[in-house]
Amino acid sequence: MSKLKNTGTVLGLAAVMGVTLSTFALAADIRIGITMRMISENGQKYGQMVMDEFDMINKAGGINGNMIKATLMNDECKSDKGVANAVKLVAQEKVHLLIGSSCSSVTLPIVDVTSKAGVPQLVPHSTNDKITKKGSAWVFRVPVSGRYYAGVNAKYVGENIGKKIAYLCAADAASQNDCEAMQAQMKSQHGVEPAYTAQVQEKEVDFRTHMQKIKTANVDGIMIAALAETMARALIQSYEAGIPASVRRIGSSSASNSPVPKIAGDAAKGVFFAAAYAAADTRPIARMFNEIVKSRYGINSPDHDFSQAYDLVRIAEIALGNADLKLDSASLAADRTAIRDAIAGVKGYEGLASGRSSFCAEATPQCRDGSRTAVLIAYTKGGENYKTEVLARVTMPIDFGL
Repeated sequence: MSKLKNTGTVLGLAAVMGVTLSTFALAADIRIGITMRMISENGQKYGQMVMDEFDMINKAGGINGNMIKATLMNDECKSDKGVANAVKLVAQEKVHLLIGSSCSSVTLPIVDVTSKAGVPQLVPHSTNDKITKKGSAWVFRVPVSGRYYAGVNAKYVGENIGKKIAYLCAADAASQNDCEAMQAQMKSQHGVEPAYTAQVQEKEVDFRTHMQKIKTANVDGIMIAALAETMARALIQSYEAGIPASVRRIGSSSASNSPVPKIAGDAAKGVFFAAAYAAADTRPIARMFNEIVKSRYGINSPDHDFSQAYDLVRIAEIALGNADLKLDSASLAADRTAIRDAIAGVKGYEGLASGRSSFCAEATPQCRDGSRTAVLIAYTKGGENYKTEVLARVTMPIDFGL
C-alpha cells in the first residue's frame, strides 16, 4: 500500500489494490477508509474521484485545520473481500469514517461490521433497500434506494409501455432487489404478474435462449437488471434474437453506468432507467460537474455513480466540519459517534442529485435513505458519444416501499 503526499500532482488510477492519501504528517488526521468495486476502468475512476476530492479538501486547509488521511481499497464486488477490507480499515487503520461499497452484496455484510464496531458508514452506490432496513444506527445511504426506483419505474411502465413485462435478473444483490421490487410494484400498481422471468449469473455471456422465449411471449417490455457489462451483452442479444425496438428495454439503476451505452452501441438506444443523476441535466452545477469529469477522467457524460461519489464527499465534508472532534489516542469512539451524529444532522443538502438529501437520528430507512428523488432517463444514442434525455423527475414519499 503506497502513500500519497500533497505534491500538487494528481496521481493516475493506482487505486486498484489499495492507496493511502495523506497530505501532511499530522497527529490530528481524520482517518477515512474506502472500499469500492474497482475491477473496471469506471470503477477505478469512481474511487479516484473520491480520493481527488479529499485531496482538494486537504489542499484548501483540511477540515477545521485537520488533514484527511484516506485509504482506498478494492473489494472487487466480492462480499468476503469487502468484509476483510472493512475489518482491516476499522480494526487496524482505526478509521473514523468508512465509505463503502459499490455493490449491495458487499455493502450488506459490511453494515454488520461497522454496526458492531461503532463506525459511521456512508454508502456511495449501493441501492438494495435491505441495507437501511437492517436497523443499524451507523449507516447512511447517499444514492437513491431501490425501493424508490421500483415505484417510479412501475408507474411509468404501466402507464406508458404496457403491463406484459419480461424480466432478466442477474444474481448480484442490487439486481435481485431491483427485479423483485419492480415485479412487486407492477403487481401492486397494475395487478399483473411477470410474463417471463429468468435468473442469470453475473458473468453469464449467452442470453439467446432466454431472448428467444421472450420473443415468443410477445411482451411489451423487457427489464434487464444486471451490472453494466452483463446488461450491455443482454441488450445486444435481444436485438440479435429479433425482438423489435417497439418492445421497450428497461434497465436497472446500473444502466446509468457508461459501459452500458458504450458496449451496447445502437442496442442502447431507447433503453430507459431510473437513476439519481442525468448528464443531460441543464442546471449550472451539473454543467460544471460534467466539465470537471471530462477534463479529469476523459468521460463526456458522467453517470450517477460519479455524481454520487462527488455528493458523498460533500456530505462528509459538511458533517466532519460540524463534528466536535478531539482526534487523540483516547477519543476514537467519541469521535466516531460525533461524526455519526453530524451526518444525521445533515438536512436539505442540494448537490448533483435531482432532489435534496436529508438524514436524521433514528436508525430507520426513513432517516437513513437520504435522497428520495429518482430521474427517469432514456438513451437517445449509444456508443462512445452516447446521449441521454430526461423523461421525468419524481420525489417519492419517505415511507414508500416499507
